[in-house]
Amino acid sequence: MAQRGRGRPPAHHGSHPADRRPGRRPAPRTATPLELTFLPGLGEIVADEASDVLLLDGPPTPVPGREDALDVAHWGPLSAVLDLRTAVAAFVVLRFDVPRPKSLTSGDHLQRIVDAMYSSLRVGSSSSFRFEAAGSDSAVFTRLAELLAEATGLRYDEAQGQLVLRVRRGVRPGPSGDPGWDVLVRIGSRPLSARTWRVVDFPGAANATIAAAMVRLAGLADSDRVLNLMCGSGTLLVERLTAGPAAEAVGADLSGDALTHASENLGAAAADARLVTADCTGPELVEAVGTGWDLLLADPPWGTLHGTHATNAEVHAGMLRAAHDAAAPGARFVVLTHEIKVMERCLRDADALWRVRSETRVFAKGHHPRIYVLDRT
Repeated sequence: MAQRGRGRPPAHHGSHPADRRPGRRPAPRTATPLELTFLPGLGEIVADEASDVLLLDGPPTPVPGREDALDVAHWGPLSAVLDLRTAVAAFVVLRFDVPRPKSLTSGDHLQRIVDAMYSSLRVGSSSSFRFEAAGSDSAVFTRLAELLAEATGLRYDEAQGQLVLRVRRGVRPGPSGDPGWDVLVRIGSRPLSARTWRVVDFPGAANATIAAAMVRLAGLADSDRVLNLMCGSGTLLVERLTAGPAAEAVGADLSGDALTHASENLGAAAADARLVTADCTGPELVEAVGTGWDLLLADPPWGTLHGTHATNAEVHAGMLRAAHDAAAPGARFVVLTHEIKVMERCLRDADALWRVRSETRVFAKGHHPRIYVLDRT
């Protein structure tokens, strides 16, 4: 596992045979600048994961003016970014000390973009590309698209292109003092947040990167017995089992449709878990799953697609009691909820059952859910 700021890897990593001929000095390696995007609020968790998964030249740093992106410099293969679970997407960052995007169509600048596109294609194949940029319908971008299509063989599809190129004004001053322009080439044909195991969509399912963040906040132990209350289509359960093995894993929900969807997603992820029908807010939970669970996870309904706002206080209070009854001594309970005031009130009433270890606020598509990490008292 890579450590934060370990620096340059050994020179023999990835060296070309031609570089090892007698009398020829190996070409110097350089780290690849990357930008990792994420849901605001998860920055520290993403930085921690990137330091674990990637070979970094120094710690991740925030992108100036952004609350949803980190700059990292990675020594290893780009395919390593596919192991990131908490990031939304990863981009190769190309910085150009040029006054306007038109300069990007020139030989050397164009070739850098083409090379980055090929690097992305080696990680995940694409048949088309598109721009995310102000003025992407201008004559300059039309010409740039023509040149890139000719050089790569990819089709330009301004609406549905798989390989994404972001073109923006630079975020840092260049050698001339001017910020110039940046081109960001997304790694792979899909965002990192688009999970291949999600073969069935379920209304109200937890965002997968938030679920992965919950798993990291909970901590991993192979000996954990894992119980997912109100499991829905299985997002939390799949993310926990994808992160590492568990001694046992069970998902419980009252909805037969939800359990059917969870079964399909678990199967696609090759994740071994048992699913049971149970009310997760009362004594029926212990009757269905027993006791002694080390890690409990929940994403209770909050009244938009499932449940009702009027009953959510009862749901949250019952969930906390039922989880406590099913939990082992010293268990962790990680809850994602949009009902912040309700949860805070229920936690005050349940202070003899659970102690709050941490709270993490997340911003996701206009919603501001919060992750609570609780310890059984």
